[in-house]
Amino acid sequence: MTYKHIDLKIENHVATVAMARVDSLNALSLEFASEIAGCFRELGANDDVRAIIFCSKARIFCAGLDLKEAAAGASDKIKVVLDVIRKSQPLFDCCNFIEECPKPVIAAVHGKCIGGGLDMISASDIRLCTKDAVFCLKEANIGLVADMGVLQRLPMIVGQGFAREMAYTAANYSASDAEKMGLVSHVYADQEKLMAAAQELAAQIAANAPLGIKYTKEVLNFSRYVNVYEGMALAVQKNAALLMSDDLKEAMMSFLERRPADFKGK
Repeated sequence: MTYKHIDLKIENHVATVAMARVDSLNALSLEFASEIAGCFRELGANDDVRAIIFCSKARIFCAGLDLKEAAAGASDKIKVVLDVIRKSQPLFDCCNFIEECPKPVIAAVHGKCIGGGLDMISASDIRLCTKDAVFCLKEANIGLVADMGVLQRLPMIVGQGFAREMAYTAANYSASDAEKMGLVSHVYADQEKLMAAAQELAAQIAANAPLGIKYTKEVLNFSRYVNVYEGMALAVQKNAALLMSDDLKEAMMSFLERRPADFKGK
């Protein structure tokens, strides 16, 4: 897998997806968003990958939507407006495919995370950041409504109050603010410590049974939109399949033999 704006590395079952549209501070153009979507779709189907770190090679995490590209397509003609919406599908896909990827995604944020950047990390499973990180939901400040899923996903992470405050004010929120509201799990002194922590966390995830992790993510995602009993029913259904898996047998044998399990994802 080769990409124009993504630096991808896979090692020890952990994929590191580093956004590398450096000169544009990872501003989301349609081409870039399409690459991100395609990358997560391909990693989701790669059996060698068990966890994903999503980060940036630019001096910030993401500057948000590529406003130069968006302005170039602006028009008051309804036909053109509808065409712009249709062509914007890659922007929606890059978030949806992160959320739907069967492998857990750890977003490692440094510097500014603006607009579409916040959309993408809201679609991730776990968020970590550096102490210099800044988060901003910018759309209201430029006369738009955030439409890449953040208004749907963010309240489930930080609650309605914080989500509405971020959306209505379009203000900057510090790493400390983000940690207090639960947007990020941990804050680190610098990017080096951030990436080390992300690697450690990804390794912990990758050491577990891949099918168990895959189905756990599926049940967690499904359970956000249904009642407890429906969520439990899906979990029982997944366990019925897992009871026949080689990984469960390996877990039992490794316990009895007092050794680390060697899971194969089968």
